[in-house]
Amino acid sequence: MAQKFDFSDWWSSETRTGTPVVVTMENPNFSVLELDGPESAFQPAEKDRGKNAKQFTWVLLLKAHRAVGCVAWMATALWALLGTVQRRLIFRQGVVMESEKPHKNRLFRFIRAFLAISLAFLVFEMVAHFKGWHFHRPSLDMLHTSEIQGFLHAIYLSWLSFRADYIAPAIQALSNFCVVLFLIQSADRMILCVGCFWIKYKKIKPQIKGDPFKSEDAELPGYEYPMVLVQIPMCNEREVYEQSISAVCHVDWPKDRLLIQVLDDSDDESIQCLIRAEVSKWSQRGVNIIYRHRLVRTGYKAGNLKSAMSCDYVKSYEFVAIFDADFQPNPDFLKQTIPHFKDNPELGLVQARWAFVNKDENLLTRLQNINLCFHFEVEQQVNGVFLNFFGFNGTAGVWRIKALEESGGWLERTTVEDMDIAVRAHLHGWKFIFLNDVKVLCEVPESYEAYRKQQHRWHSGPMLLFRLCLPAIITSKISIWKKFNLIFLFFLLRKLILPFYSFTLFCIILPLTMFVPEAELPLWVICYIPVFMSFLNILPALRSFPFIVPYLLFENTMSVTKFNAMVSGLFQLGSSYEWVVTKKAGRSSEPDLLAAAERESKSLNQPLTRGASESELLELNKLKEHKKTPTKRKLNKIYKKELTLAFLLLTASGRSLLSAQGIHFYFLLFQGVSFLLVGLDLIGEQVS
Repeated sequence: MAQKFDFSDWWSSETRTGTPVVVTMENPNFSVLELDGPESAFQPAEKDRGKNAKQFTWVLLLKAHRAVGCVAWMATALWALLGTVQRRLIFRQGVVMESEKPHKNRLFRFIRAFLAISLAFLVFEMVAHFKGWHFHRPSLDMLHTSEIQGFLHAIYLSWLSFRADYIAPAIQALSNFCVVLFLIQSADRMILCVGCFWIKYKKIKPQIKGDPFKSEDAELPGYEYPMVLVQIPMCNEREVYEQSISAVCHVDWPKDRLLIQVLDDSDDESIQCLIRAEVSKWSQRGVNIIYRHRLVRTGYKAGNLKSAMSCDYVKSYEFVAIFDADFQPNPDFLKQTIPHFKDNPELGLVQARWAFVNKDENLLTRLQNINLCFHFEVEQQVNGVFLNFFGFNGTAGVWRIKALEESGGWLERTTVEDMDIAVRAHLHGWKFIFLNDVKVLCEVPESYEAYRKQQHRWHSGPMLLFRLCLPAIITSKISIWKKFNLIFLFFLLRKLILPFYSFTLFCIILPLTMFVPEAELPLWVICYIPVFMSFLNILPALRSFPFIVPYLLFENTMSVTKFNAMVSGLFQLGSSYEWVVTKKAGRSSEPDLLAAAERESKSLNQPLTRGASESELLELNKLKEHKKTPTKRKLNKIYKKELTLAFLLLTASGRSLLSAQGIHFYFLLFQGVSFLLVGLDLIGEQVS
């Protein structure tokens, strides 16, 4: 063996010079330091070296104070949460909860049974943990019969063997299937983001050529404006009817080429009188506006629009613009959308983007803004540019009336009549344009109850529509690629697969793997890919980047509602045709209020076409006073499915803590807290 040379000893022996010095101080407050040489004075000292007793005492006191403060903060937060739970349980009397409806909820029963079994297994695993029975499947074969410690130990060993041989393979197979769906959906999101980047890079957007209103006929000099019908469907919209009617009445378009229909489906007579008086006020100011109220209210919004389109005078109009009750278009909306139809006979729809006046109201509205910004900026824009097709959003859009008629008109068969007419128009060869630069102000729900009902309708309706449209899509004359896009991408991937794998993977399989460690989810499935996809979703709303973690947790929380809605729509269960009008707050941003006030002052200076009688003015004043009366106080709700899943995930996090799984424990803990906050209705508007 070759001789080993240690150059460090040789170097230290050659370079060490001087005589060791020992300095002794009489003052005990100073430390004793031994210097071996001139370089030793510049050596990095140990962390705790050189501290006296008083310094150690102060350090310990500071650490103890910090620990006590942390514990006190956690105790205060827990106490506040328990107090909130108590108030929710006390004040919810008299409030009919959604989960207490007469119809049976199989999903809630399943989650509740799952929770009971998980709690039982957690207790069993804790007993085994404290007894030191840490066995895995490979070590069971080497275990002798003499080593079994009683009846409970034998049961535990039998459970381990049964778990490894029968339960783990089934969970692993379902897990692998969901992971494949997860990867496919993530790839679709990435392709959409790449398409959006390409649109931004190439600056692709629909262009208007020339002067669209200039008459080409030499005998008709001047400008030619097409006949436009504007519809405002509403139902019991006390908070927003006034501002929406005012915004539409200020649209810049020739009065003789424009007709506004206020389609009121309200069943409250006081609201009907208020809306009728508002329509009468604008009619007296020279606006061509009429009020319509159906006696037979069938088909929800689709039935309302279908009834309005059946009027004889509609035949003289070429285009129809639709605005829901909380939408406030800019005065130049029609001049930015109608010109795209000129010299483009195949164009059936022009869709504008939504902008939200209350996006910064609370955490719930901020999270909704992230989702909707991605929907419009990425999904709608990319599909509009590369496919000339996307789902109509039901409002803030202009239709060619001929396209509506050739596609079969409004049908009352689903609660997503907007998506229904878009699919049928696409099957008939009509093209769509999305204008990302044209924005219409509106609201997002501020309470979790309203948002939950809205999401239920948006996810149950498409599945019911898919059942109804599938034969027509298969037998249509469109290309194979368009059929694939409609069936797989538009319906299955984005409406069925997304809520299915999100709920199954993160709310069912992940807690199961804590009790069945043989079926393990990879770390990249739990952490890396979800964080990366959340980052992609938040790119269109970069100001919301600090909310990326709450967004990820909240999306998994909402998967319960979306999964339940998807199943009810796919199998036509009781709630698949349920329509609840989304509650609005009637908010407007400060610049919009100033602009509205300025427009109002200008309109007041216009001469009235007919005078208002004294009795009409008295009636209007009474209605205004009735409008200001305080409404009945409402209470927050408790959502059983979310609460049950919260306890399930917290139970799984406790089991993960026993096996020292770091990232799994934190994910389950924070996800369980997210479900707990949502289940107690602590997100969004606090009603009471």
